[in-house]
Amino acid sequence: MPSDNSLTRSPIAGNRPPSFKKNPLAHLPEFRVIRSARRKRSIQAFRTNGIIEIHIPAKVSRKQELELIPEMIALVLKREAKSRKSDEELVHMSAELLGAYLPEFSERPASVAWKPMRERWGSCTTLDRTIRISNRLEAAPDYVIRFVLFHELIHLRIPGHGDDFYALLDRMADKERAESFLEGYEAGIASHTLGEEITPI
Repeated sequence: MPSDNSLTRSPIAGNRPPSFKKNPLAHLPEFRVIRSARRKRSIQAFRTNGIIEIHIPAKVSRKQELELIPEMIALVLKREAKSRKSDEELVHMSAELLGAYLPEFSERPASVAWKPMRERWGSCTTLDRTIRISNRLEAAPDYVIRFVLFHELIHLRIPGHGDDFYALLDRMADKERAESFLEGYEAGIASHTLGEEITPI
């Protein structure tokens, strides 16, 4: 039985067609539009697994859809901005984690900031001590953000992922819980890229 939903997805960064530069939606974060014959009037937008979903009635015209997309994404981003942790809060969280779990570390991050990252949850450049956390995790629970941040803090001293690295990582409370969340989160993202009929805008 065919679904009553149709899906439109923004092209993924790094895999854009040549005409993408002319797309008025090219500057927007990744999103998908889901049309439903069951939805009569209401329009909703929220982030799922790092991607903004915009749910609209099937009867909405293409022109209306293109007008709605930036408006609904702006609402989601505004709502997230009110609840997301600032870069300064990430720095404060880093200091707490270092004091609690890595008291022998004299290294301190030069900066900690949210960054658009699609392939990793976080990264640390040991040489200049900069830490970046994927903005896909902005809405994640605190214990998940703390775990990813702790992972990157260890890289301030240890660049690789050897036994010495994992011995330190095991100190983190909620380690297994956070890893389970991230595995499920990644699986949720993958489920939206496989087995769906996708038509680019």
